[in-house]
Amino acid sequence: MISTEVTGGPVGVKTKLVPRRRRRNRTTYVIKSILLWTFSLLFLLPFAWMVSSSLKRNIDVFSIPPKWIPNPIEWANYVEVWLHGDPSMAIFFSNSITVSLIGVLGDLTTASMAGYAFARLSFAGRDKIFLLYLATAIVPSQLLLIPRFMFFQQLGLYKTLWALILPGIFTVFGTFLCRQAFLSLPGEFGEAARIDGAGEWRVFFNVYLPQIRPTLAALGIISFVGSWNDYEGPLIMLSDKELFTVPLGLTRFVDADGGLSAGFAMAGSVSSVIPIMIIFLLFQRQFIAALASSGLK
Repeated sequence: MISTEVTGGPVGVKTKLVPRRRRRNRTTYVIKSILLWTFSLLFLLPFAWMVSSSLKRNIDVFSIPPKWIPNPIEWANYVEVWLHGDPSMAIFFSNSITVSLIGVLGDLTTASMAGYAFARLSFAGRDKIFLLYLATAIVPSQLLLIPRFMFFQQLGLYKTLWALILPGIFTVFGTFLCRQAFLSLPGEFGEAARIDGAGEWRVFFNVYLPQIRPTLAALGIISFVGSWNDYEGPLIMLSDKELFTVPLGLTRFVDADGGLSAGFAMAGSVSSVIPIMIIFLLFQRQFIAALASSGLK
């Protein structure tokens, strides 16, 4: 009874401060939400313009002021991109999917095995070898294009998709990411399995590998996006149009004089973004969990 009647004492002060703090928190939350939504819409504007332009005639794409709602809607742009052309976008998609999927599977295999070896196996010079391997990431990839070109030409793999697949199978970043994931797991798991008679392969496949699935999902997304968006590799390694990947195939909408078929180019660009969006939406939980657990920002 005393605490409910007293308004000037400590209890009364606390009862007045709690609603104020709640109002401040709500106000802060609303302001942050408005700012985040505003920035999100700003980042989505280029994509919205690309989708809108993909449904316009070429003459309307760069009209001033820009028209966000196309009139008339040119669905024929997508029909032309996917069903016509020499070759069509379907061929480019097939090549990119082949290169990306095989590269991702190879990267996950080699990175997980190498990461486990550097994290859980004891051998002479392990840390020094890992540091040397990590130091190779300093070399810009552009410097390796000409040596890679000469190497694959001598192997007879030039002008083939394998010239794009093989370099993506071994990545320093993937090895580092998997090593950090394995180091974050308790070593007692492996020791208990070995006491029960499990061999090293079984410890790797049955004990440790299932626990880094979020990391593998994150690495798979990063590897897929990097392989899918690669332009320099196909530009150097491929000359047959039937083997072009999506980024290189989009250049066919630019003629010899520099003229751009904007409607067709935007339709192809929108189509090229869809697989990346699907992959991220399917594995976004694992991706976020991997970044949170590994401490990456």
